[in-house]
Amino acid sequence: MNVLFLLFAFLIGIAITVQAGVNANLREALSSPVLAAVVSFGSGLVALMLMLLASGGSVPTVDVIRQVSWWKWMGGVMGAVYMITVIVSVQKIGTANLVSLSVAGQLTAAIVLDHYGLLNFAVHPANGWRMLGVGLIVAGVLLVVKN
Repeated sequence: MNVLFLLFAFLIGIAITVQAGVNANLREALSSPVLAAVVSFGSGLVALMLMLLASGGSVPTVDVIRQVSWWKWMGGVMGAVYMITVIVSVQKIGTANLVSLSVAGQLTAAIVLDHYGLLNFAVHPANGWRMLGVGLIVAGVLLVVKN
């Protein structure tokens, strides 16, 4: 595995944790979880548009867009649900509980997606090592949440 990508994955975990606090504080400042999410997604959209322009990326044609299956557009909806959930719950359950439960859910879903090759992922069987890893993560989550 490329060490750089492993480092990026670790660093993005830090960023997601910090983002939860930043967006929760934005919610307090704006008095609205939905408006805080809109502002967060809006600034993210601006950043992504700048990256697209800087990379020389192209925009697909209308015909290409029409051929995309409906469910492939749901990533943004899932991101919105995730963000609202984080904004509303992080200050109530705490950052450690939120992140540990979120990671456990992500890992559980990832094992299933990998095992069956869903969403066009390469198949990576849910072998004993992976299941042990999930079990250890779940045990860690229980210890964190028990608090």
